[in-house]
Amino acid sequence: MIDRLETMRLFVRVLERGSFTQAAADLNIPRSTASEAIQRLERDLGSRLLDRTTRHVAPTPDGQAYYQRCASILADLEEAEGALRGHEPSGLLRIDAPGTLTRVFLLPHLADFLAKYPKITLQLGQTERLVDLVREGVDCVIRAGIPDDSGMITRHLADLPEITCASPEYLAKFGTPMSVNDLKDHRMVGFLSSRTGTAMPLEFKVGEQFEEVMLPALVTANDADTVHHLVREGFGIAQAPKYRFLTDLDAGRLVEVLPNAPPPPIALAAYYPQSRQLSPRVRVFLDWVIEIFEKAAP
Repeated sequence: MIDRLETMRLFVRVLERGSFTQAAADLNIPRSTASEAIQRLERDLGSRLLDRTTRHVAPTPDGQAYYQRCASILADLEEAEGALRGHEPSGLLRIDAPGTLTRVFLLPHLADFLAKYPKITLQLGQTERLVDLVREGVDCVIRAGIPDDSGMITRHLADLPEITCASPEYLAKFGTPMSVNDLKDHRMVGFLSSRTGTAMPLEFKVGEQFEEVMLPALVTANDADTVHHLVREGFGIAQAPKYRFLTDLDAGRLVEVLPNAPPPPIALAAYYPQSRQLSPRVRVFLDWVIEIFEKAAP
């Protein structure tokens, strides 16, 4: 039998992993023990905390409220014990960030981070979609733009300059636009918004204002790497943070167009759940990432 504190840890992990099997594996206990402990917890509290299906576990309203209290208590306990014992941050840290951004900015410095905090193990997710941090067991995500989610705490990291690009083959066929007005005979590679499901317009600074331009698109995609590849293959014009295009610009596979009418910079931020206290391992990770982008800033 596991005690109440360990049951709280188990309950939090079950919700964060969405699975009794995965939570039990994380805590190195049999699945049957995990199931029995949660059933006993529900009996003791006199409330059903979880809705269970064959494939997924989700909190009831009481379960969600209990999760928030448990997560806060456990984070406070971890921080208090670490401060008293002088322990350095430790444990599994689950991060989710766009793949190209991770490879360009984070991976070159990762060895230094892990050498400084050798008791932290890192799990890197490589997506750009919206992530349910609690359900998917993610501690922190890095995203461009501002998610409309009041349940998230935001740490601003950087403002990334964006540029407009096309391939030399595309420009040879359609011509190089010299002004925004010249775009009427051009087309774009559409990037689908994860919020609206529709293609996002291009944006250009004209004078002191930004103008949105919607061009026809033969191809649209909801993945930034795919959009990048389509631009390189000559399917149209696209905009993205400059770091994404640097290698192809240097190699001549892409050309910047309308450099005097740049898109607005895009905000990059880290997010973690409002319901949790900031754990020591997340705190040191955020400090490290902020330092990376401060040094990378023009």
